Order: sequence, then structure tokens, then C-alpha cells
Amino acid sequence: MTDEEPRRLEVDALKALAHPLRVRIFSELSTFGPATASALGERFGESSGSTSYHLRQLEKHGFVREDESLGNGRERWWERVPGPVELTAGQGSARDAENLVEMEFARLEDQRFADYWLQREQLGEAWLAAAQANSSNVLLDPAELEQLGREVAAVMQRYRGRPDDGTRRRVELVFRGFPVVRPDDDGPT
Repeated sequence: MTDEEPRRLEVDALKALAHPLRVRIFSELSTFGPATASALGERFGESSGSTSYHLRQLEKHGFVREDESLGNGRERWWERVPGPVELTAGQGSARDAENLVEMEFARLEDQRFADYWLQREQLGEAWLAAAQANSSNVLLDPAELEQLGREVAAVMQRYRGRPDDGTRRRVELVFRGFPVVRPDDDGPT
């Protein structure tokens, strides 16, 4: 586990996040840092009124907050509230909300990788050599998978919150650990 305990989402907060634009806003602020409603609207092809509304809903449930260190009085800058968020398995509509949020997070992660892949040549040789995309299929039991997740989270935690010294770029780290399930089977292989 990381130094910070994850925030386990209550049903109301989970349902508030379970809107594709809200997941996208939350993900965008997590990935790229603070932004205004207008800037988010431009990125997403939405009106600033729409993004403002969704930002206020996210703020109401503790996902985002105003970044008072930015702006000039006319524009509000929003940032993601720091700390890990954990989706917990729910029942009924909570499960539906969790599914929507997880699938949208996965779609956005895949899109960011595709964006990188299409633009990688512009980053220069050092970044091309350093970038990685690895996967592996291993045999684990549930306790081993949980332990592996804690170890990976600890490694990622060591690199969080480092200052921008002008040589660093945002780098997305994705670890997905799950049992492989055949589409026509109810159990893990």
C-alpha cells in the first residue's frame, strides 16, 4: 500500500463520478494538472457551462477543488484532490456506476497510450529509448496478486510528488493485475 490510504468511495460519491464527462474531467486533472472550465470545455468540445456544472458536482463530492494559487479573479482553476481513490465492489446501481467509471478510466488510459504512440517520434531519442510498454501473464493466487499490487504501488509512490526540474515530463504508469477470464467462462483460467 502507499503512504496514503486510498479514499474508498461511498455509493453517493461513486454515482456522482459515474458520468463519462466527469470521469474524463477527473482523469484530465489527474494527468495534466489544474485547468479552467473553459480550457476543459475546449479540450472536450463542450461548453464552459457544461464543464463548470460537472466540476461543481465533482467538488461537491470531494474529487476536485479550486486551486486558489492560480487565476486572476475572473477565472477559476480546478485541481484534483490529491490521494488515491479506490472503487469498491457494490451491488445493483452501485455496481453499474463502478463499471461505468472503471471502463471509462480504462478507455482514457488506452487513448493516452494511443496518443503517445502516434506522437512518439516528436519526443526525441532519449524518450523513445526510455518509454516502455510491458505485459506479462504469470500464475498467481489471490494473496500473491495482492502482494504484487502493494509492491508496485510502493515503487510508484517513490516517484510521486517530485518537483519539475525542467527535464521531467508527466509519465503515465499503469499497472493492471487481474485474473484472465475466457469470454465464454465464468471463472479464471
